[in-house]
Amino acid sequence: MLDIRGLTASIGDKPILKGIDLTVPAGEVHAIMGPNGSGKSTLGYVLSGREDYTVTGGSATFNGADILAMEPEQRAAAGVFLAFQAPIELPGVNNANFLRTALNAIRRAHGESELDAVQFLKLARAETKRLAMPDDMLKRNVNVGFSGGEKKRNEVLQMAILRPKLAILDETDSGLDIDALKIVADGVNALRGPEFSALVITHHQRLLDHLVPNRVHVLAHGRIVRTGGPELAKELEKSGYAGLIAEAA
Repeated sequence: MLDIRGLTASIGDKPILKGIDLTVPAGEVHAIMGPNGSGKSTLGYVLSGREDYTVTGGSATFNGADILAMEPEQRAAAGVFLAFQAPIELPGVNNANFLRTALNAIRRAHGESELDAVQFLKLARAETKRLAMPDDMLKRNVNVGFSGGEKKRNEVLQMAILRPKLAILDETDSGLDIDALKIVADGVNALRGPEFSALVITHHQRLLDHLVPNRVHVLAHGRIVRTGGPELAKELEKSGYAGLIAEAA
């Protein structure tokens, strides 16, 4: 599904990604771990099309198409979703209207009929119930006045409604208590299937206890320095990154 070869990228004159090679097959969940400043979030931003990051080399294909040649809205229509580390507030933008507009834009791109307000609310309320979110969150402005945990749940609600093929979660677990963490993980697990993949960027092994990734990749100094199974996350939780990074140097 996602195939990255020799990807390099920078912000301004500063190189961040220095040759990423990564393949995420359809139906798999892969985790990206690594110390601060290693390039984890940059990888997510580059794949989603954030404009202030410049790709300087390499390639990235999504279901055989050159994802780097697409505009951000084309990537979203193709099925790429980014859950932000720090979701922004949108004053004056109703949450339900925002979600319905996003969903219908994707449906139009696929030649599907749009959902009317009644159809959408039925879908949205079913998802809020499954995520243990109160219905009144749909009536509020996007993320305005939300707690940190509510913002992260709202990201997962967006994912549940938009049904992406590739979800990139940029430290969605940061700042969550144990119950909220499980709700976020359950939201991802509910989408798992042969046509869904996820790239989960995290500092913490505890999220991976709930998600159980197929592969764990360690990113340091702009490169993937080690790949392993779920047990690699437990090893990192116990011993940290220093020894592993020194071995790869």
